[in-house]
Amino acid sequence: MLLMSLGVTKSFVTSGFHSLTIGDVLNEHRDGVVAASAQWLLTAFPAPADPFAAVSAQWQAREAVAIGARLRYPTDEDDALVELCGPGGSERLDWLTGADLTAHPVEAAPWRTWVDEVVVSWAAVLLGDLALAVAAAAAAGEPLDGPLVSPSARDLAAAALLRHPDLLAPVADLHRAELLRALTARTA
Repeated sequence: MLLMSLGVTKSFVTSGFHSLTIGDVLNEHRDGVVAASAQWLLTAFPAPADPFAAVSAQWQAREAVAIGARLRYPTDEDDALVELCGPGGSERLDWLTGADLTAHPVEAAPWRTWVDEVVVSWAAVLLGDLALAVAAAAAAGEPLDGPLVSPSARDLAAAALLRHPDLLAPVADLHRAELLRALTARTA
């Protein structure tokens, strides 16, 4: 069965009746932001060449970005606004980190248009501050057992650049105050 709704295509095979809610479709927009924003973090702060380290770093980046996106877009209405307006793209982040886009222009990497600067900044804050990551995960209703909030020594080694507070600071500082306000509002 193929279902088209709100500009999003979702394929699935089912032997019985399957209901797809608007929330299911709209969450796909948040998922696109999560995927693109995590990819941006991994491009800016790469993992070692070891494939196991790369997977661990990817898991940590996606976990941090997913929590940031859940806090930034907590409702279905917020997801609808992301679909309507778009998340903004990576241009300012690329400029801030000195990315050379002449070698890889945005046209060659269309995923960059789905990067959300605020979500990336919030994820950078969480990656650089374990205590804040635990508080944010709890506020977002996310599990507290992943490598973001309970990293092993291997997880930390795999994401050495991705978790380095000094390297993350220019990105994290962009919207750190907003994250702290959002967490305060959620826990109040």
